[in-house]
Amino acid sequence: MVDRRAFLAGSLAFTATSAVASRAVAATADAASDPAAVVSDAVWSAADAIVARIRPPVFPAHDFPITAYGASEDAPAHGAVQAAIDACASAGGGRVVVPAGLWRMNGPVTLRSNVELHLDRDAVLRFGKPGEIALPLVLTRWEGTEVWNYSPLIYARDCSNVAITGEGLCDGQGRDGFFQWRAHQDRDKHALRAMGTTGVPVDQRRFGPGHFLRPPFVQFFNCRNVLIDGPKFVDSPFWTIHPVYSTNVIVRNVTVISHHLNSDGCDPDSCEDVLIERCRFDVSDDCIAIKSGRDQDGWRVARPTRNVVIRDCQMSTHIAGAIAIGSEMSGGASNIFAERLDVHHAKQALYFKANLDRGGTIEQVRVRDIKVRDSGTLIDFTTAYHHCHGNSPPTYKQFVVERVDCRNVGRALRIVGVPQAPVEDVLIRNVTVATARIPDVIAHTRDLRLDSVRVNGKMLGA
Repeated sequence: MVDRRAFLAGSLAFTATSAVASRAVAATADAASDPAAVVSDAVWSAADAIVARIRPPVFPAHDFPITAYGASEDAPAHGAVQAAIDACASAGGGRVVVPAGLWRMNGPVTLRSNVELHLDRDAVLRFGKPGEIALPLVLTRWEGTEVWNYSPLIYARDCSNVAITGEGLCDGQGRDGFFQWRAHQDRDKHALRAMGTTGVPVDQRRFGPGHFLRPPFVQFFNCRNVLIDGPKFVDSPFWTIHPVYSTNVIVRNVTVISHHLNSDGCDPDSCEDVLIERCRFDVSDDCIAIKSGRDQDGWRVARPTRNVVIRDCQMSTHIAGAIAIGSEMSGGASNIFAERLDVHHAKQALYFKANLDRGGTIEQVRVRDIKVRDSGTLIDFTTAYHHCHGNSPPTYKQFVVERVDCRNVGRALRIVGVPQAPVEDVLIRNVTVATARIPDVIAHTRDLRLDSVRVNGKMLGA
């Protein structure tokens, strides 16, 4: 088991002293004599270009303290918080300030363009449980299918220049709250998926009172110039940070702690130009999961996630992936870069997951400089995630995973395509696994290359 106190106290300075950094220096020194290293550096220049064009939003220097709009720790603060946001937006923008204190929320925060929601140190926004919070219906995407459902606890739609900043905390009270709906959600989940499959108009897909589809914690829906920098999010009701159809997104210096199923850390969904850096995830589902819609509804929307850079993050999850693409990936994903990650524990450290109903193409994925302490499977490609009945296999191609140190795994590699859609053009290079307990599984691949991959002290293929 991971010592969570040590994990949360850990410093992101691991990259300065780790063997990963030492190998990176050595790789630079050897680049002149190693054509593959030169090619790798050229490919990673595309990540630099993505980061260079992502710019944080800028806000007018005007503060709107929630206390000036009637916020009190003695009563629910939702009305005052929303009044401050609306006044800020009407004045042309600025910063809505939540000061230190416990602020109880009996409604969602609805952000607007040109508004920065700033949580001072020791500020806590505590959102109510079902029965304590009123959530209106909004247009959202639930596990890859568009729907009108309960508002996320913090929500923005069709906004430009919008942010959540500061060192405060947002508490979703998920485990004892909305997570209890999970036992009752199957009928609604299957009904929504059937609507997506059969093409029911989105405006007719209305859930809400009497239904049990849990809301995400934070969602930016069709927004541009988004920043989340600094806050801690704990005990999410469902997925924690969920940008949808958004561009120019930065998630930085964020801590997510949530220990129940479906409390993913950050899920960019049909988004473009995304930077996730210097974050810590301690969750009971995927730490970061890149998504783009589910099955026929994902094909209808047809918006891929592309141009994503993930770097300098710490990750721990016992039942899912540290970095995942899927399983809702029918719109496709491309130009995904992940580097300098410290994975304390994961069921799958690198997890690419879909099934034969998904379709979609995942391509141009580059991962390097990863340190993994414990994982069930280090690298896992699957086309059989959960139940499937169709014949629309996903396409996986153009992957490079290099410079990985792993202490302990059940299995190093599980790379399984299908005959009609093999996993193709995958290079796994300079990977060391100290201990693996069970054999690798590799089937239906094309152009899979293992270069300097050492498991249990033996070079694979030697």
